[in-house]
Amino acid sequence: MKKRAIYPGTFDPITYGHLDLVRRSIRIFNEVIIAVAPSYKKNPLFSLEERLNMIKHAVQGIENVHVESFQGLLVEYVRQRQGDAILRGLRAISDFETELQMAHMNRALDADIETVFMMPSEEYGFITSSVIREVASFGGSVRGFVPEEVEAALREKFRHSQDILR
Repeated sequence: MKKRAIYPGTFDPITYGHLDLVRRSIRIFNEVIIAVAPSYKKNPLFSLEERLNMIKHAVQGIENVHVESFQGLLVEYVRQRQGDAILRGLRAISDFETELQMAHMNRALDADIETVFMMPSEEYGFITSSVIREVASFGGSVRGFVPEEVEAALREKFRHSQDILR
């Protein structure tokens, strides 16, 4: 029986921690859809189109992984895409409370959709998109934490601000 996981997030930007979960989850699920949210509330650094392009490039060669955008209620999107599970990453105890609340709400909205929590490999457990953006904004190296294309995009985004800091 085929199982499809939906991995939602803003992915602003995608990191090796995200990709670690994708690679490991494809061993459990037949298909994984990375569902990129516009997230206007978070005021993302990269546009939705930029994020989609970076993610598509990053997952090239990983079979049965697809990248799409979605708007609105996640459970509605999961139903529409005939997903079986929502995939979420947990890095630390601090993530758990928020993720648990969201999982309970999603279950209340649709009891047929499960939430599956996965932890990233140890070397990626401390990486967040927010930390990556902050380090890059000050000209720090994010090599080894994000794909090369993402690193270059971050450098370009912050080039002007780094010139001002000098």
